[in-house]
Amino acid sequence: MSAVGKLYLIPTVLGDTEPLAVLPHTVQATINELDYFIVENEKTARHFIKKICPEKKQPELQISVLNKRTEALEFQTFLDPCKKGISVGLLSEAGCPGVADPGADVVALAHKNNIQVVPLVGPSSILLALMASGMNGQSFAFNGYLPIDKAEKKSAIKNLEKLSFDKNQSQLFIETPYRNNKLLEDLIQILQGDTLLCVASNLTLPSEFIKTLSVNQWRKQLPDLQNKPTIFIFHKK
Repeated sequence: MSAVGKLYLIPTVLGDTEPLAVLPHTVQATINELDYFIVENEKTARHFIKKICPEKKQPELQISVLNKRTEALEFQTFLDPCKKGISVGLLSEAGCPGVADPGADVVALAHKNNIQVVPLVGPSSILLALMASGMNGQSFAFNGYLPIDKAEKKSAIKNLEKLSFDKNQSQLFIETPYRNNKLLEDLIQILQGDTLLCVASNLTLPSEFIKTLSVNQWRKQLPDLQNKPTIFIFHKK
């Protein structure tokens, strides 16, 4: 055992799929070696761990929960095992920890305490969507969620479209899945007709859907995105 444990950033699946179909065996091997985990949701994390490492003893797992309700003082203790030479795994609810994910706070804490951070390979919906979009992989921005207020949302979309044109920069964002259809309707009403829009839904799942069309073309054929995790990307040339 080393003097200081490591913080492993462990990617998870993006949906209900076989873990080893999308994750390398190093993820499975790492989970097998760990008993301490920091997760967004204990129930789903235990389900994932059981699925990828079925022989691992669940009662022996030490799980700390990190989400938007976790107090800052509370997560300061999550890396205490590392200080005793015990490595810890950080799991996102879906995809890669630290990217559009509260785990970034723990990663920053690890650096502050001189704890080695080890990122493992796995799926990121943001990068997968960008890869498949045909848009600018040299200059892009992930903007998280757009405002809910109608006027603010319209202003944000217009501003991002102008920024995309001025900087030749692709703009990525997400929405709560049950609002996807409404957002797509807003996009095709607000964006200019020749702006390119990519819709990437259910990535890595059998029902995966990825398509890039102009806004004018989308107006003729809208997919049903209800309750399907989706990345939206647009680019104005």
